[in-house]
Amino acid sequence: MSVHKEVKKVTTHVLQEMKRKGEKIAMLTAYDYTMAKIIDAAGIDIILVGDSASNVMAGHETTLPITLDQMIYHASSVIRAINRALVVVDLPFGTYQGNSKEALNSSIKIMKESGAHSVKMEGGREIKDSIERILTAGIPVMGHLGLTPQSIYKFGTYTVRAKEEEEAERLLQDAKLLESYGCFALVLEKIPADLAKQVAESISIPVIGIGAGGGVDGQVLVTHDMLGMTHEFSPRFLRRYLNLYESMGNAFKQYINDVKAKDFPNENESY
Repeated sequence: MSVHKEVKKVTTHVLQEMKRKGEKIAMLTAYDYTMAKIIDAAGIDIILVGDSASNVMAGHETTLPITLDQMIYHASSVIRAINRALVVVDLPFGTYQGNSKEALNSSIKIMKESGAHSVKMEGGREIKDSIERILTAGIPVMGHLGLTPQSIYKFGTYTVRAKEEEEAERLLQDAKLLESYGCFALVLEKIPADLAKQVAESISIPVIGIGAGGGVDGQVLVTHDMLGMTHEFSPRFLRRYLNLYESMGNAFKQYINDVKAKDFPNENESY
């Protein structure tokens, strides 16, 4: 019997057990009640309330503008919908970098005000103090290495990370460090598949990939991307399971036509 099917509630311990048994972990993003309810009912393991809300919900070009209070609003909406999934919330840009006290306060605020289960933060050795301080409050931390979108202005591009040996070695070391600091899991974004597999095999915590090949312990995608609600974004790692952009557009056009043609509402739809 798979761990996934047995559990009524996914916890950090359950994820550890899934890795141990070689059972893949499925993770998707959600930012609102309705979507989270559907995703949770489908049996997802982890829901990420991502700072990608800055892009898909608010229309910003990067993840940087979203605030802590906005993240808490999205997380609270998601938590009300959840019965089973573990909910992870991104600490937004500027709420943890370079200041471990602020990192702790930001995490406590997220946990208290949204009821979420854990937080996620980008970076390796440079955020050691923040991770350790958050963990002293009993708040689980998920790491994030590789392409870290909050550092986009430093990178200057969204291309694949860690292709050079030096950066690859540093990433592997950072992954081991994040495990030693006490992170319960790790996201690897847009790095070579061989390196991601090596990372997953050299640490005992679950490694979730996005554009990191199939040799890791699980996968994450942005829900709006995999449903085809967004259409201007087509990285190689994205599999579109639906084309909602087209389907929804057609439905809206049909509604507009029905209203204009006085076909809606009909007699059965009136009181």
